[in-house]
Amino acid sequence: VQLQASGGGLVQAGGSLRLSCATSGGTSSSYTTAWFRQVPGKEREFVAALKWMSGNTYYGDFAKGRFTMSRNGDKTMVYLQMTSLKPEDTAVYFCAAGRPPLGSIRQANSFNSWGQGTLVTVSS
Repeated sequence: VQLQASGGGLVQAGGSLRLSCATSGGTSSSYTTAWFRQVPGKEREFVAALKWMSGNTYYGDFAKGRFTMSRNGDKTMVYLQMTSLKPEDTAVYFCAAGRPPLGSIRQANSFNSWGQGTLVTVSS
């Protein structure tokens, strides 16, 4: 599975941004796609996940109520709509795909395919 993330940029605090992730190369209905983020010196942090088959979504605590993950109709794109952005949301955001057990969906090492990352910078 190949993943290509895009949509990062510079935004003021309180603003919104939508990240996109194009998927290709064999995603199936059993896949889960996810967004993680990382700042230098820290581990990748779970942001959100979406199960292809059910469309169910899962969010990190900081993302609930502010971020929304969705997909398009033919399941070739996933999106992360981010609102009410804060400076602490500044990070490189990665999309990922895999078949993690539900209990491991928030763990980066449960995903075996990764995109290249897109930088989000939120200014105060």
